[in-house]
Amino acid sequence: MAKKAPKKSAPKDSSKVWTVFSLAAALLGATVARKALTASWQKATGKNPPANPADPDVDLWEAVMWAAASGAVIQLVRMLASRRAAEYYARSTGHLPPGLGKDDQDASQADPATT
Repeated sequence: MAKKAPKKSAPKDSSKVWTVFSLAAALLGATVARKALTASWQKATGKNPPANPADPDVDLWEAVMWAAASGAVIQLVRMLASRRAAEYYARSTGHLPPGLGKDDQDASQADPATT
């Protein structure tokens, strides 16, 4: 009776590890950004940020400023946290996380969107 070849589960396990790792980094980054942004808003305006910017009782300028600031800052911090997590993952495993790779952003090549 022939022995079965061992299953190659490393890529699948690697993918699961990366998924959990990147999610944790993004959530932690978003939480820290939100706390810092809330504290900055309170210091700058003297009041709490709007809980729901869509509420008609919230001044329009305040709703727009909070939505723009919180959206931009939180997404920026999440992206930076995900990049750091990918760098750590690559140093630990010797390869980039699943789904990440070179973007081929060399300007001398043809634009793939137009070809």
